[in-house]
Amino acid sequence: MAKQKTKYICSNCNFESPKWLGKCPECDLWNTFTEEIVETSQRRQQSFDHPFKAVKLSDITADEEDRIKTEIDEFDRVLGGGLMPGSVVLLGGDPGIGKSTLAMQSASRIKETVLYVTGEESLKQIKLRASRLNINSENFHVMAETELGTIISGVHSLSPAVVVIDSIQTMYRSELDNSPGTVTQIRECTALLMEEAKKNHFSVIIVGHVTKEGIIAGPKILEHIVDTVIQFEGESKHSFRILRAQKNRFGSTNEIGVFEMHEDGLTEVKNPSELFLSERGSQLTGSVVTASMEGTRPILLEVQALVTPSNFGNPQRVTTGFDYRRLSILLAVLEKRANARLSAANVFLNMAGGVKIDEPAVDLAVCSAIASSLFDKPADKNCVIIGEVGLGGEVRSVGHIEKRIQEAEKLGFTKIIIPSNNLKGIKISSGIEVRGASLVTEAMRLILTPS
Repeated sequence: MAKQKTKYICSNCNFESPKWLGKCPECDLWNTFTEEIVETSQRRQQSFDHPFKAVKLSDITADEEDRIKTEIDEFDRVLGGGLMPGSVVLLGGDPGIGKSTLAMQSASRIKETVLYVTGEESLKQIKLRASRLNINSENFHVMAETELGTIISGVHSLSPAVVVIDSIQTMYRSELDNSPGTVTQIRECTALLMEEAKKNHFSVIIVGHVTKEGIIAGPKILEHIVDTVIQFEGESKHSFRILRAQKNRFGSTNEIGVFEMHEDGLTEVKNPSELFLSERGSQLTGSVVTASMEGTRPILLEVQALVTPSNFGNPQRVTTGFDYRRLSILLAVLEKRANARLSAANVFLNMAGGVKIDEPAVDLAVCSAIASSLFDKPADKNCVIIGEVGLGGEVRSVGHIEKRIQEAEKLGFTKIIIPSNNLKGIKISSGIEVRGASLVTEAMRLILTPS
């Protein structure tokens, strides 16, 4: 028996090497090479005598009404309005975060025929989970299989509108000698599913595992093949989950969906602002409220800061849900422009609720929370702070200001501080006091109440 030839492929950039390397010479990442079996079968001679199949763009009919609704508004919003027929969606997340639960719940509410393929559980296990999630749909079909050829045959026989693959790391193509979960199997299985979905106009939801670094396991080309990449975020020990699109060919990547995990599955959070502010204390130093835009939806959230003296040479800078480098810039601005002595102090910053924010409109709220903790002065609990901070200490204007004001007014806040330039041309509601600030120091005087 002839010895099988092997090669080593980088799981990040698909660089191939005849021997194992610790560091990839193409993408400079460490420990990304996996062993693969070299396929020795001869490729068939390609024929180019196929009939011409080009179609005029004006002859193609397609609109947003073609989307398949999952009846879960938070999921549909992240997808861009629902599943597009012929699309492939990759759903990733940490173990135990609720990927399979979300996939099963969303698929069970679809009115068309759905095929749920599991490679990790038996049919009885799926039934028990479905009973726990109160799923009882006549259109929901289950298949326990890992060989992709058999799965494709089942798809042709059933003709479903949506196919769920849980998970892609357990699937394999029998014509390949590589084991399931290898780079070659994941790439080829996904490519075949994409080809069948485009050809037969059914949607595919692929559940994918993630590595310890938090990225989706398998080759990086996997994310380029699919149409949509969705990440399910959150701590498994906490009940809140956030669904975020990292790539979407049919919608925005700025939308998020918020869920709460219960014993009977995931439930939508219709008003995330109210949820994130529900446990906010009163008259605490270092706590302010800001409004962040997540796609088309404003969300109010609490910014928490704690400033303590450092007893060691290097003070700590710890952030949760906020960019560490941006925090360093804002601390330098506060020290230079607002006379805040922070060079010898520990600074801890937290976005309450586990949300990750990268919008510059929360800069002023971060500065205000840090100043509140540093000077030990509680901020006005009925005030919302919005604004981008420049290196000169100026407060720059932000977008969607009226939506942010309306959200603050809806939740009962009586005052909002915005950049002075945003005061021009906005319709100020009579139910909330709108104040403008042009400098960081001016905003601090407006929000910090006397001690």
